[in-house]
Amino acid sequence: MKSLSRRLPLALVVALAFAAPVQAQEFKAGFVNTDRIFREASSAKAAQAKLEQEFSRREKELVDQGNALKSATEKFEREAPTMAESQRVQRQRQLVDQDRDFQRKRREFQEDLGARKNEELSQVLERANRVVKQVAEAEKYDVILQEAVYINPKHDITDKVIKAMNGPGGNGAK
Repeated sequence: MKSLSRRLPLALVVALAFAAPVQAQEFKAGFVNTDRIFREASSAKAAQAKLEQEFSRREKELVDQGNALKSATEKFEREAPTMAESQRVQRQRQLVDQDRDFQRKRREFQEDLGARKNEELSQVLERANRVVKQVAEAEKYDVILQEAVYINPKHDITDKVIKAMNGPGGNGAK
């Protein structure tokens, strides 16, 4: 009995000795800040510029229409006390109709802008994910996270990804 109990701990020690090198392999994790990519990558900046160009005319029209509505409302408020009742009611209806039209156009603008922004950012994110995968494979990462409550800055590879996206052949442009 004693010999079996002495062998068991020795067998356990030998098994642990062989298992230790397997456990000692380093688990390599990285982190990518997608918000920074959306702000700093050249493809993200190009997408933002494209959206601004695409929507600037409509935005200016909305601002002009809003200013005209505000001026008309102020003018009505100044002149309303001296107007005839029927004229006051008619102008009030016109202002309500103009405001309804303005709100509808503003809502449509926001919806269109949001949809286009999502389209453009999804393309940037697809490119970023391709580059992240390339970096992960090249540098033998086990996992790359895009969201975390806390991350040690030494694991942040965002600069590498942005540099690769902005560099030649980094899929930075369409």
